[in-house]
Formats: sequence, C-alpha cells, structure tokens
Amino acid sequence: MKSLKIFIALVAVASLSSCNNKRKPQVQYMPDMYVSVPYDANGVRSAGDVPVNRLPVAGTVSRNGVVAYDILDTNEGYEKAKAELKNPLANTEANLEKGKELYGIYCASCHGKKGAGDGELVKRDKFNGIPNYKDRDITEGSIYHVIMYGKNLMGSHASQLNYKERWQVVQYVEKLKSELK
Repeated sequence: MKSLKIFIALVAVASLSSCNNKRKPQVQYMPDMYVSVPYDANGVRSAGDVPVNRLPVAGTVSRNGVVAYDILDTNEGYEKAKAELKNPLANTEANLEKGKELYGIYCASCHGKKGAGDGELVKRDKFNGIPNYKDRDITEGSIYHVIMYGKNLMGSHASQLNYKERWQVVQYVEKLKSELK
C-alpha cells in the first residue's frame, strides 16, 4: 500500500512539473540530436590558420588498404585483365584457407562448393546458367576482373572483399578449377 502511495505521488509530481511554460526553452536530453554541428560547404574545417582534411594530391593512391584498379569494365578490359593480370600473393596454405572461407561465404551459394555451378541457389532455380569452372577459359586475371565488376548474372563483389581477399578467392577458384579436370 505504501509503494502505491509513493507511485501516485511520483506520477502527480511528474504531471505538475511537465505543465510549465511551453514558450521557454526546456532542458534537452541529447542536444546534439536537435542542433547539428555546422560544417563548411566544401568539407574543409580549419584549426587556426592550418586547413585540415585537404584533398589528396592529384595522381596519388590512398595507402589505407585501397589499391587502384585501372582496368575498365569493358570487354576489352576483361580481355586485358585475362591476358596481363597476375596474382601478387604467394600461393600459401594460409591464403588458400582464407580463400576457401571467403568462397564459402560469397561464391558457393551459386557456384557450388566445388565450382561445378551447382550451388544451392541453382538447385532452387533462383539462378540458371551458372558456369562450371572446368568449362570456362578463365585465368587469375579474368577471375579478379569478374570479382571487381561482375559479369552477366553475377554482380560486383568489390565492396564485400578487399584487395587481398579478392586475390585469396582467386587462388582458391584456380585450385577448384584444377580439381575439376
């Protein structure tokens, strides 16, 4: 009974305190949710007289793990990648294991666990015409190019896999292709 009286008293106090002058600014629980931080229109803020967040020098490449890929998404670009692009990673057991793991996540649902084009989505008739690796004239460069840009039904996986991971998947796909013959 005593707790009920305390509860009623708290409700009454809360009700009375909420009935104040609505024209006067109230206390804000999270002020940065109501008032945004202003930024310059060009995205550059300055600390004193020293500008920060400047644009990089033209022609440079970011060093935060992003590697430029300058082969175009065209048939000529595909042929160029197929002929010229080589895997820079050493063919190690660690790279193959990581490639197998990533292949299982991103590729096996369509291409199948062994690369035979019989993945779960193909079995369920979600996609038809997924190629078997043994039937394709592919190289490490063409595999990388298709991961970057996609081809036919396959979309690009460049946003899901970083530079090193793409090449690890390429190594694993080449291993699967050699086992299918």
